Amino acid sequence: MTDSVGIIGAGRLGQAMARTARRAGRDVVIANSRGPESLASVVSDLGDGVSAGTAEQAAAAGIVVIAVPWGSVPEAVQGIAWKGKAVIDATNDWAADDLNGRTSSELVADLLVGARVVKAANTLGAEVLGSDPQEAGGRRVMFISGDDAEAKSEVVKLFQDAGFAAIDLGDLAAGGAMQQIHHPLAGVNLIRL
Repeated sequence: MTDSVGIIGAGRLGQAMARTARRAGRDVVIANSRGPESLASVVSDLGDGVSAGTAEQAAAAGIVVIAVPWGSVPEAVQGIAWKGKAVIDATNDWAADDLNGRTSSELVADLLVGARVVKAANTLGAEVLGSDPQEAGGRRVMFISGDDAEAKSEVVKLFQDAGFAAIDLGDLAAGGAMQQIHHPLAGVNLIRL
């Protein structure tokens, strides 16, 4: 079921993704490491259709977004059954660590055993991501990459329903590399007319 989006991470990026998902007409469950009760003001600010939950409850949604700082990813995703889940990796390795020739999303996919990982929502700042993507007579571009065609299709639909113009860059190795920090598409904000 892709009519719901679960977001693990309730900071600026997680909240921007919640706004995006709501714009697409999806119900949202947002989670953080401090528990649902700590999110009352966040949920109130985000409005109808958004509820607070645990990471496990967020991971039960049709599409799950990982929106935590890079160093927090292993702890944030542990103990959750990921098999078959469509997951958006919106994280960035800001330190631009040497990843032994792999992309950060390939490493995230290793942690989410059996998940169908799609890299997306990481090249725009949170303020831009959460704002209306319709601008200057066009739609803001959302780059995506992933190894599972069905998961990419689900993620493309989410972003298109929210008003973005999704561009598929290919698999996690090639496309994901272009989306990483200090690579060609990091921070690029394009409008497709």
